[in-house]
Amino acid sequence: MTPETVMNIGRQAVEVTILVSSPVLLVALVVGLLISIFQAATSLNETTLSFVPKIIAMFLTLIFAGPWMLQMMTDYIQRLYSSIPSLIG
Repeated sequence: MTPETVMNIGRQAVEVTILVSSPVLLVALVVGLLISIFQAATSLNETTLSFVPKIIAMFLTLIFAGPWMLQMMTDYIQRLYSSIPSLIG
């Protein structure tokens, strides 16, 4: 196995990780920003006000984007496992 092959496998792993985690992280970012703006406008500084909606939004995102995320991960693992014979020999 050449260093280029190792770097390519690592790059693909990082790409899949970023693609799979980005929907949940983006939703948490947007919801947190909206709640922060609401808290600044109303002077409410309650920690649960930011925590609970983020958890709910992330859970809903996992429900809707979960099948796509799972498909991305299984495709990567199948490609990785199918390339093992060519990597060894």
